Amino acid sequence: MWWAGSAVTARAVVVAAPSSGSGKTTVATGLMAALRQRGTAVAPFKVGPDYIDPGYHTLAAGRPGRNLDPVLVGAERIAPLARHGAAGAEVAVVEGVMGLFDGRLADGRGSTAEVAALLGAPVVLVVDCRGQSRSLAALLHGFRSFDPTVRLAGVVLNRVGSARHETVLRAAADEVGLPVLGALPRHDALAVPSRHLGLVTAAEHGADAVAAVAAMAELVATHVDLDAVLRLAEPLPAGETWSAADAVPPPGAGYARRTAVFGGPAFTFGYAEHVELLAAAGAEVVVVDPLRDESLPAGTAALVLPGGFPEEHVAVLGANEKLRAAVAALAASGAPVHAECGGLLYLCESLDDAPMCGVLPARAAMTGRLTLGYRDAVALTRSPMFPPGSRVAGHEFHRCSVTPGAGPARARGGPAWGWHGGAPDGPTTEGWVLGGVHASFLHTHPAADPEGVARFVGAAAH
Repeated sequence: MWWAGSAVTARAVVVAAPSSGSGKTTVATGLMAALRQRGTAVAPFKVGPDYIDPGYHTLAAGRPGRNLDPVLVGAERIAPLARHGAAGAEVAVVEGVMGLFDGRLADGRGSTAEVAALLGAPVVLVVDCRGQSRSLAALLHGFRSFDPTVRLAGVVLNRVGSARHETVLRAAADEVGLPVLGALPRHDALAVPSRHLGLVTAAEHGADAVAAVAAMAELVATHVDLDAVLRLAEPLPAGETWSAADAVPPPGAGYARRTAVFGGPAFTFGYAEHVELLAAAGAEVVVVDPLRDESLPAGTAALVLPGGFPEEHVAVLGANEKLRAAVAALAASGAPVHAECGGLLYLCESLDDAPMCGVLPARAAMTGRLTLGYRDAVALTRSPMFPPGSRVAGHEFHRCSVTPGAGPARARGGPAWGWHGGAPDGPTTEGWVLGGVHASFLHTHPAADPEGVARFVGAAAH
């Protein structure tokens, strides 16, 4: 089982938009922080596989930002994971992804609308009102009537140009019977720095990220009716609560394998449930910041290298020769090493010509080409986590190329994954399995395969 208990712990509200760029991150993050400042315990969530917004949510709510992605974990786990993440909170604020009905395919799989329906949560629609007035009524009518399983409960008017503009917009919302919960003026000063994969992460943005979240909180507290938002929030549906302890077999008495997990500004792309599952499987988790730490913790028996932006810190990572050598030695010993995306780049011989760990016989470089999308992947080579034939849903999101080096087949290892649809001339193969190393561009959500985490920790014992 991967659940425990049945208590309902919070009410929930979903913050969505007609399209990306409408301001839902500002409203959702500001709402989390403003409610927290009033003494309300807030559980923050993000729809989809995004790693960056949850970092700002963590700053805003003071508790881990979590993801709800039906494609990666299955629709049946969304409500149990929400109840787990909302334990002890009064309200769960769920930030949507893209437009309300935009998902993986034409059927909307993985969309904000799907998650809202699975949670039984009302939707607050954030609308960028620049360049429109009464047309807002038609937009709201269409979004409210399109899918009867989704309840559009209110609207936040964003980037309102003047008091007269706000009056006309409110009248338009009244025409279709939707309450206006707030009206935000234009706020270009709140723009958070962006780069090739979206916003700069909260960990990298540092004090400026804290200031940005504070500014979002002030904006929302001033211009949004917080009490009205709380009144429309609905309780999460009753049912099982996901539990890391119940998702993996209990470790034996005294069992504890030290597992290093890279973190810090260069490696921020991880899911909170991953560390929880590692610990439940018997790992003693120690976080390593490769921008500061020069060695792995004594007794490290396994290593997790999540994604992130190592390319933005390539000089410092390359100069940390002691840690690179320690990682290479651990991998050469046969210890289990799991690397995703940025972690894969760190294991290569080089990244943009800066020396990396040399565990994988390949050179990595940043490119201008974006690789993006969900993948239905099959494990092709046995690794500590995945037996051959294992099927997973994963997500790729990068602007990198990897050029394999020459050498004997044994040194090159075997491919990690294979999937259809990625190449015109046949199935795509991707990543490496080399000894105990599993390295790939594919991001997966450990809650979908807790047994794989248990196998990974178990491999550290041998």
